[in-house]
Amino acid sequence: MDCVTWATEAFLAHRNLLFTVAYEMLGSAADAEDVLQETWLRWIKVDLEQVLDQRAYLVRIATRRSLDRLRTMKRRKEAYVGPWLPEPLLTAPDVAEDVELAESMSMALMLVLETLSPTERAVFVLREAFDIGYDEIAAAVGKSPTTVRQIAHRARRHVDARRPREVVSPSQTRAALESFQRAVETRDLQGLLDVLAPEVVLISDGGGVKQAAPQPIIGAGKVARMIVSGLGKAQIALAGEPTVVNGNPALLLRVDGDIDGVIAARVEDARITGLYYVRNPQKLTRIASETPLTLR
Repeated sequence: MDCVTWATEAFLAHRNLLFTVAYEMLGSAADAEDVLQETWLRWIKVDLEQVLDQRAYLVRIATRRSLDRLRTMKRRKEAYVGPWLPEPLLTAPDVAEDVELAESMSMALMLVLETLSPTERAVFVLREAFDIGYDEIAAAVGKSPTTVRQIAHRARRHVDARRPREVVSPSQTRAALESFQRAVETRDLQGLLDVLAPEVVLISDGGGVKQAAPQPIIGAGKVARMIVSGLGKAQIALAGEPTVVNGNPALLLRVDGDIDGVIAARVEDARITGLYYVRNPQKLTRIASETPLTLR
């Protein structure tokens, strides 16, 4: 077997893992695919006979490329029109049953990760989601193992203070979204108030292409009235379709039959505390076919 074929087989064997690593660090499928391309170009130049652990080496390359891209994405996000949400990925229904993967990919957690520095995010993702050892992480981010442990502790404390307090089952999230869907489709203000938590936050991402609230909307009353009044003024036929996005139950929303966006939810105590509505068409390219993801 020649070196290129050997390298190709090794890369393809770990491709889904590398994509998942890059996506969790970047929140963008397009950028994650670019990282894979850069990883491949670097990988085929490596002397594979000197590589003891191909998986670890590939993850190291992908992490470094993701860190470089994270720093350039920061400038793009600062110039982004309105709130920025991660790009939703259509995933297989059974992914929602993988609690560890579903939680790490959820919109709620991905937004929390946005508040970390690039290095903190890389360390947290590699350690908490992929269970990679501190020595391997240190080699990937260019820090000492001791420093990486300190970064991991700081990042975990930061995330734990902001992540959902409880792990909610897929069936609980589906039930809350079904109630939300019925209320939206029937313009039922009271139905919305019943399923929305008092402190619910609605974040909508139109990217300057589709209309979206320029700032997060906070409070059940404000969110419910905005939805009901907005639908009434527009006089449109809005319909929800259950789906699985980022490993979690979600809704694909259609207006007059055409895809309008994807809405994901954060659920606590059977009520919705977070609504994440992605309307930017440039971020809806990965909802037509499933994206395979893996933590191992």
